[in-house]
Amino acid sequence: MNIIDVIDKKRKGDELSKDELDFAFNGYLNKDILDYQMSSLLMAICINGMTDQEVFDLTDIFIKSGEVLDLSIIPGVKVDKHSTGGVGDKTTLIVAPIVASLGIKIPKMSGRGLGLTGGTIDKLESIPGFRVEVTKDQFMKELNDIGMIVCSQTDNLVPLDKVIYSLRDVTGTVESIPLIAVSIMSKKIASGADKILIDIKCGDGALIKDDRSAKELRDLMIRIGNVYNKEVRCIISDMDTPLGACVGNALEVAEAVELLDGKVRNNLYDLCVDIASNMVSMGKEISIVDAREEVIDAINNKSALAKFNQFVAYQGGNLEEMRISDNKLEIKSTKKGVITAIDALIVSKVSNALGSGRTSIDDVIDYEVGVFLNKQVGDSIDVGETLCTLYYNKVSDNFNITDAFKIEEK
Repeated sequence: MNIIDVIDKKRKGDELSKDELDFAFNGYLNKDILDYQMSSLLMAICINGMTDQEVFDLTDIFIKSGEVLDLSIIPGVKVDKHSTGGVGDKTTLIVAPIVASLGIKIPKMSGRGLGLTGGTIDKLESIPGFRVEVTKDQFMKELNDIGMIVCSQTDNLVPLDKVIYSLRDVTGTVESIPLIAVSIMSKKIASGADKILIDIKCGDGALIKDDRSAKELRDLMIRIGNVYNKEVRCIISDMDTPLGACVGNALEVAEAVELLDGKVRNNLYDLCVDIASNMVSMGKEISIVDAREEVIDAINNKSALAKFNQFVAYQGGNLEEMRISDNKLEIKSTKKGVITAIDALIVSKVSNALGSGRTSIDDVIDYEVGVFLNKQVGDSIDVGETLCTLYYNKVSDNFNITDAFKIEEK
């Protein structure tokens, strides 16, 4: 078999066999296929798409490139959750303890952020002492002991995804629905959960920009789940507006704690209740309405907050030592009116300029900085009132965040 023939076949829009996909992708993992050759194949896939059979075959190849966790020795239903990434998305920190406090096991491996979307692992690492890397035995023990774990992905889990994603990130082939579906579902299936909830972010601040693409991705991931007898539910959620009031690592952890303590009621709360209700509905096989009642009770009676604190302590974290920068800059409004939109993309760019994110995998994150939105969509604003507060440790020229706020003057 010849890689040039495989590339040429896909360039013409023909379907690749599983043997051809295996030859190309595992060949790349084993360094027999060169970067520029795989880049050409990925671009051909990006342009011409993939058939369902190609997607199913490639998902299987990805899964079998590494270890597959067997969670059957852990009693109870295991439900995993994934988000396609968004601005201010700290839902895992909130949803996992809610659902775990209701008796459903949550095995969750998460990633770091790159570009304009933050990573759950980065947020957890803003908690001093928190261990994101665990062994397989530690993973199983924590899941059994307290009913949940959130950690970084092990090196042995879908190693093919790591090398392919890194190449996609620098070759303009990230926004391919089939490749996104393969990447997400191979990791979720290899992680061993019985059921999977996927939150597809859609909007200017997300990888998926339009509703049509979001629905296409949703339907494809559900079909992949069917192949593996995994129940998959997908929620399509808005990412034109940042989730919650905070963007930045320690800031987002603090907001997650506030929400679990019953002190936050905003779009973040609404989405977390929606995600958690679906997960509880799946895990207990009850209606969404009944599941929602249990979820809200878990927040109101503080059992979800207690589970979060137990989880942080189990992995060595100390919330009392977590710091947010003392340097603050309040951004004032020059208009009077009602805020009708907050641009997630602009907010994310400003937060990254402050140091909360990375543009390359080797960048060092400043966990203490970020953006706090003093006003939300629908709020009234007067001239001189604070729109948002920037927390910083370094001076940046990219502080022009007022453009993020659309204000309809009265």
